[in-house]
Amino acid sequence: MLNLLNTYINSPLDQFEIRVFLGFVSPFFDLSCLSFTTFTLYVLIVLVTILGLNLLTDNNNKIVGSRWFVSQEAMYDTILNMVKGQIGGKFWGYYFPLVYTFFIFIFTANLISMIPYSFALSAHLVFVVSLSTVIWLGVTILGLYRHGWVFFSLFVPAGTPLPLVPLLVLIELLSYFARAISLGLRLSANTIAGHLLMIILGGLLLTFMSISYIYFIFGFIPLIGILAIVCLEFAIAMIQSYVWAILTSSYLKDALYLH
Repeated sequence: MLNLLNTYINSPLDQFEIRVFLGFVSPFFDLSCLSFTTFTLYVLIVLVTILGLNLLTDNNNKIVGSRWFVSQEAMYDTILNMVKGQIGGKFWGYYFPLVYTFFIFIFTANLISMIPYSFALSAHLVFVVSLSTVIWLGVTILGLYRHGWVFFSLFVPAGTPLPLVPLLVLIELLSYFARAISLGLRLSANTIAGHLLMIILGGLLLTFMSISYIYFIFGFIPLIGILAIVCLEFAIAMIQSYVWAILTSSYLKDALYLH
């Protein structure tokens, strides 16, 4: 049985709530996993946007690149140099596609979430922590595959006095296991905090300007400050995707070279 649900956007806070657009109901099986939700919709929007940008950068076989081509080439070159500098050695090229894919996905998702009344993918802790946990598991498996038991020497800092080894190993282990959560938690917390700040300030300004015509005129002064905060949030949305790429490269470097 097909179940269509009416979905209305009543508040900017709805961008943090997963709503069902298209659901399937059966008296015999749980078909909730097949529901078409806002999360599914915006994942598709992000993927279509990325594919569209790549098609625009095809440049129609022209020698001189278009503006779209230059923008994509600049991002590609930035991440390429970052990965090369972070990982180094002869292995950085193997992992560049992975890092760039994560960067461009989070970059696009963060910018789309800045559209008013849209859905913020990176604000959902379960989703981003799942991504960071997958990276952490992959890096751990890579380190064990390449170095075997020697991989655990990563948790013993060089030159550590013997009496301090148990304590420092415990601290390093806790720090290493925290990577599985901290990478995604940082992105989600920054996204939620920034969006909530804009929602609260926008609501207060709307209330202030609706009091009277005089307050409406004076309300344009704090409006300039809010617009500056919005510009700052756009910058943070882009920076967070770059931070994700840097930390992923750093974790790969630790697994490859044990330092």
